[in-house]
Amino acid sequence: MTNHAQPHQHLNKNEIVHVVQQMVDAATKAILPHFRMGRVLTENKDKHGFDPVTVADRDAEQAMRAVLSRLRPLDGILGEEFGETPSHNGLRWVLDPIDGTRAFISGTPTWGVLIALEDLGHGPVFGAIAQPYMSEIFMGGLGLSVLDHPQGRKNLGVSITKSLDDAIIFTTFPEVGTDKERAGFEAVARRCKLTRYGMDCYAYALLALGQIDLVIEAGLNAYDIQAPIAVIQAAGGIVTNWTGGPGHHGGQVIAAATPELHAMALEILSQHAS
Repeated sequence: MTNHAQPHQHLNKNEIVHVVQQMVDAATKAILPHFRMGRVLTENKDKHGFDPVTVADRDAEQAMRAVLSRLRPLDGILGEEFGETPSHNGLRWVLDPIDGTRAFISGTPTWGVLIALEDLGHGPVFGAIAQPYMSEIFMGGLGLSVLDHPQGRKNLGVSITKSLDDAIIFTTFPEVGTDKERAGFEAVARRCKLTRYGMDCYAYALLALGQIDLVIEAGLNAYDIQAPIAVIQAAGGIVTNWTGGPGHHGGQVIAAATPELHAMALEILSQHAS
């Protein structure tokens, strides 16, 4: 019987980076013709609110799936737009073709392409946050922690902030989630130096870069958070749920630069966790 307990031990870093770069290139070609080219035609996936999807979302995921079909046919896929393809080797790619579709249709360049490689049962082992409009790719895992951008390559590294009083905190939506979840975020934010909103996945990239210190969100799916987890952990940060457990399934998530900051925020958030 084949043992797939930890297939990431046998992964070739250069091969995985090549596959990720191929997917980013394919997604970029599908997405950029629609960005800032007037109002993008959208559909609403939520009957009770506004959860937009565009042709760019769907075309980008199909383009990335085509790359995987060619280069990694045994790996599984979980994508936001087209669901799950079973894994034949214990590995699964987790894809969000445009994280931040609301930002995308508004013309703000804080959306991103999220790509994670998950060791099923153990969480993500490699991740990328790509911002095609700015030609940026934040990558982390398998011994790599870098930002590739037009000026070259830069190593990632989280900040050394240890106190909430000195922290910059982000979340995407001011309402965060439920009333209880919003109260939890606000209780932490009141202790922080600066609170900002609306960056989607780009906030996690900024945390890995050392520009900010905390990201707290709720109501996430696996494809929203697995790539940020891999990138932030590779940069030295911590990502868990609001009770300190694994965050790669989504739900309530906290990302912190240092153990001290994580512990201080978690003590407050755990009172509001579900």
